Amino acid sequence: MPAPLLLSGGVTLDLDNTVVFQLGIFLVLMLVLEPLLFNPVLRIFALREERTEGERARARALEEEAGVLLERYQREVARVHQVAAEERDRARAETAKLEAEILEQARQSVARIVDDGRKRIADEATKMRFELGKESERLARDMATRVLGRELS
Repeated sequence: MPAPLLLSGGVTLDLDNTVVFQLGIFLVLMLVLEPLLFNPVLRIFALREERTEGERARARALEEEAGVLLERYQREVARVHQVAAEERDRARAETAKLEAEILEQARQSVARIVDDGRKRIADEATKMRFELGKESERLARDMATRVLGRELS
């Protein structure tokens, strides 16, 4: 009966001096390269990681500060808008008041001008009536003189 496949065909390992020599070279290189290469590289990596974390923390702090500044800016802009709206409303009210005063003065001036005009017209009409009365008397005398043929006394 043949042997099972797993047990047949195993790998044979020859341990000779080259394996020991290679192991020795590996250990010497590890001892020499650790302080010369590995430790400095690991320190650089750690320093880089530390600086990266420091910059990330600094960036977070700057972001928070920027958020605070943005909120303060937005509050200030809102306050300025409110002040501007109040000033605009005050200016509108003042303008409306001034407009009303100017219109009232204009109405009063127009009323005075109209009253003066009516008075002048009434005076002129009275004068004209008086003059027409005198003229009608004169014309009546002239007509009477012509009709009677003599002067009236």
